[in-house]
This record gives sequence, structure tokens and C-alpha cells, in this order.
Amino acid sequence: MIDEKTLPGGTETAVLVGLITDDQNADTVKEYLDELEFLAETAGIRSLKRYTQRLLAPDGRTYIGSGKLAEVKAWLEDHEKAAVIFDDELTPAQQRNLEKALGRPVLDRPRLILDIFAQRARTAHAKTQVELAQYQYMLPRLTKLWTHLERQRGGTGTRGGAGEKEIETDRRIVRDRIALLKKQLAQIDRQMATQRGNRGKLVRVALVGYTNVGKSTLMTLLSKSEVFAENKLFATLDTTVRKVVLGNLPFLVSDTVGFIRKLPHQLIESFKSTLDETREADLLLHVVDISHHNFEEHYHTVQQTLNEIGAGDKPTVVVFNKIDAYTPEPRDPHDLEPKRSEQFSLQELQDSWMARMEGQECIFISAAQRINIDGLRKLLYERVKAIHLSRYPYESDLLYGDQYLEGRG
Repeated sequence: MIDEKTLPGGTETAVLVGLITDDQNADTVKEYLDELEFLAETAGIRSLKRYTQRLLAPDGRTYIGSGKLAEVKAWLEDHEKAAVIFDDELTPAQQRNLEKALGRPVLDRPRLILDIFAQRARTAHAKTQVELAQYQYMLPRLTKLWTHLERQRGGTGTRGGAGEKEIETDRRIVRDRIALLKKQLAQIDRQMATQRGNRGKLVRVALVGYTNVGKSTLMTLLSKSEVFAENKLFATLDTTVRKVVLGNLPFLVSDTVGFIRKLPHQLIESFKSTLDETREADLLLHVVDISHHNFEEHYHTVQQTLNEIGAGDKPTVVVFNKIDAYTPEPRDPHDLEPKRSEQFSLQELQDSWMARMEGQECIFISAAQRINIDGLRKLLYERVKAIHLSRYPYESDLLYGDQYLEGRG
């Protein structure tokens, strides 16, 4: 953590709060708060302090207990501009009670993720998707403080009658806006479905994975065209599709939005058309940052999200990225494997337990250092060729399996 006095003028600051329960031990909560801090930094907020509390379950009124609430409030008295960010989703009642007790803005993880999406949305499509998710999140949390929403309704006769409460007026405004945004997205969905249909019968490969694992960097290597990549969470919101040719075999590769733990359900719903690229793909490349000490949980988070959107049974190749930065950690306290400073060889990695994780085909690479990229291209060529020939068996004489492997592609 950093001292507030060292911050540049005008920088937003916050205190982070997490809960240790039977489902989340202390180590897990620390990992979650590390990620929450990264989320906050991506949103332009610097975290100054963390608070955790051990409870059997979140307090129904204020999420944390009264003693911990008083402790947080006392700290806030010396930090006038700091907000409070909770690692889990708060109920509308919890958020109202906390803001009343603390006298400060209170955010939860879903709200923070929504704010990041709003900052990083660039196209009209992404902006519409994020706005819909924000209004769906906002609706149950409206209070009389939201009367400024009336300005979003133009014309005469839009104000409620004399007997209509301000809060009901605001709710009606938000519901109307949600209905309009859903209509706009439905139209965009139809347009995007038409675009996908116009791509012909080319094999489609989708890059999926946890946020910030290097999908966009890998996309650049495969497509040989610049794709925006940044060391921040959710650098990619809009799906990018590129045509790739390996040997004499053309196919499409799409780079999709990264997943994360506790992803707001409003975003999954509003980003339906973006996720359609994943649902309709013929092959998934599940990119995993092997250098992250908790990459197994990241892997399972992505798999769970894929199951939720109906893409969990897609043919998949697991691409373990960033092997140049991989440092093995003991699997358990009794692991006697000695620490080693030198980098693992590709053969050692391929013979390791990771290569057998979940029984899926895998490959180990470093996109940034260009390690084993040719191996990935060869594997991808073979997998795409098999799909292509199952679709067009009469073209078998046009596709020579060794043409690319000999380096002439």
C-alpha cells in the first residue's frame, strides 16, 4: 500500500474490504483483493488500505460486522477523499446502509467492473452494451438522489403526475431506457449475425481466457496485423476478427473480451452478441497465463463462464502462455521438488501434470518472447485442417499436411 500524501493531486483513492468465510479462506481473500486492487488501478483509483473480517456469512445489513464498520469509519475520518470498495456484490440495502453509516461512496466489485467497461468502450456497440448493463445494475439501487435522471427524458408530459413519487419517476425512466437499449442491441445483434453469415464457411477459431493473459498479443502474432494490447484488465471489449492463412489454409480468428471472477451477470447478458463469436466458433484456443500463481482457478473460472454461455463443449486447445516467466510453486506443503532458477524446457512442461490438466490438448508458448509460436501454428494448422476436411472432404487433394510443416506456407 501507499501513503495518500504521495499521490498526485486529484487522484481518486479507496479502501478495499473483503470477507473471510468458510467458502473463502484468508489466502483466497488476499488473492481476490490483489485482483480488486488491479481492477481499481485500471479504473484510475489507488488503493490505500485493506480490511478483512472473518464471518460465517456476510451481515445482511452492512456486509461486515459493526465493529469492523466502526474501524473502517475511523480510518476514513483521516482520509477525506477515499471511497470504499467491497470485493463482493452488495445488495441494494447493504449499499444504502453502508453509505449512510460511512458517509462515503460505496462500490462493489460488479460496479467497479462496470465502470471499467464504461471507460474502455470505444465503439457504439460496446457503449450500448455497457450502458444497458449499468442501468440494469442501477435499477434496484435507485434512491431519491437519482432525480437528475429526469433530464434524460425530453419533450412535454414526461413528468409523473402530482401523486407520483420521485423514486417511481426515476424507476420508470430507467425501465424505459433499458427497453430502448434492448431494442437497439437486438438490431445490432441481427446486423452482427448477418456479418458472421457473410463470412462464408471458413473455419472459425476463438481466443478465450481470463483477462490480461495475452490473447491480443497472440492474435497479433497469428494474424500478422496490429491488435490493441495493453497490460490492463479488459483491454479488449469489442471482438476483433482477422483472417489468417497458414500454408494454403485460410480461417478466421477472433479475439474476445476477457473473463474474470465474479463477472457481473448484467454484463454477460448485455454482451450476448459479443459472446456469440465464442458460441459459434469451431475451435477454442483457451489462453492461460501460466506465470500467474493461481492460474488453475483462472482456468476453471473461464470454463465455468463458457458453460454458462453454452460453449463449454466446444473443441478446445489449452495454450499455456508466458512460460518465460513461469516459476513453479510447491503443489502442497510436503512437495519435495527442489526450487530451480533455470527455465523449464518445452519437453519438461509437456511431460508435466499441467499437460494432463482436464484431459485437454495443450501447448506451451510465450507470445511476448516468440517461444514455440511455430509449434502453435503447426498444431493450429492440423486442427483447422481436420475441421475443414470434415466440412469439405472433396478438397483433400488441395490440402497437403506437410506443406506448412516444411515451412513453405
